[in-house]
Amino acid sequence: MKIFPERTEPAAVMDKGGRIIEKSSGFLRGLYSLFPICILLLMVEGCLYREDAGIAVPEGKVVFDRIAVVPFQQIVPEESRSGTVHCPLCGLMVDATRSSGSPEALVEDLFLKQLDKGKRKFGLIAGERVAAVFRRVSAISLKIPLRQVLRDVGSELGAEGVVSGYVYRFRERKGVSYAVEQPASVAFEIHLLRVSDGALVWRGYFDRTQSSLMEDLLKAPSFYRGGGRWVTAEQLAEEGLEQVVKTFPGMQ
Repeated sequence: MKIFPERTEPAAVMDKGGRIIEKSSGFLRGLYSLFPICILLLMVEGCLYREDAGIAVPEGKVVFDRIAVVPFQQIVPEESRSGTVHCPLCGLMVDATRSSGSPEALVEDLFLKQLDKGKRKFGLIAGERVAAVFRRVSAISLKIPLRQVLRDVGSELGAEGVVSGYVYRFRERKGVSYAVEQPASVAFEIHLLRVSDGALVWRGYFDRTQSSLMEDLLKAPSFYRGGGRWVTAEQLAEEGLEQVVKTFPGMQ
């Protein structure tokens, strides 16, 4: 019986010109094995919430007993009626539309009502008292970052946390509950800042334009929560606040 020597792959082969061509199959296999890891890293990087200098704290891990609520603000493009704006705190880019009236005051009021519905009762400081302190601190601290202004406001009021909210879009529907020319559209963002170190410990974000079932079946639950009708901007904002407040620290 003949015993043949074990076949081995050469580490390199010669081409017709006498040049060495390295065998790279093992290298390619190793490279391909890294692709899933690279894709995963890209996905994680894309999903990370970016914020400016500060300490990121997982939501739900911090609960404050005394919270100051700075008057919500409407953030809109300076020159045009609509366009892209940045969140004053975290830099998030959002499509914004200038709205008439004071939608920021309405969203703030709805937010406070949602907090009041929870089992945990927070020591909330809101209204003109907070507004007066915020105006004064902002006026004497024109070159200080907004995050530090909020910390100073919270410290003066003896609060552990400060809530700051921004309304980017509050477009009313054109039409009635059963037929519209243009549906309601609402976008807002709310931050909770820890006074002791300026960390943004919670963020609530909502951006939605109501669509019909034919346009988006994935939003069927939302459509039926509205009674299967076209809702107003206030009703859409209330639905959004009900969703985001569920993750507010202490509401779980």
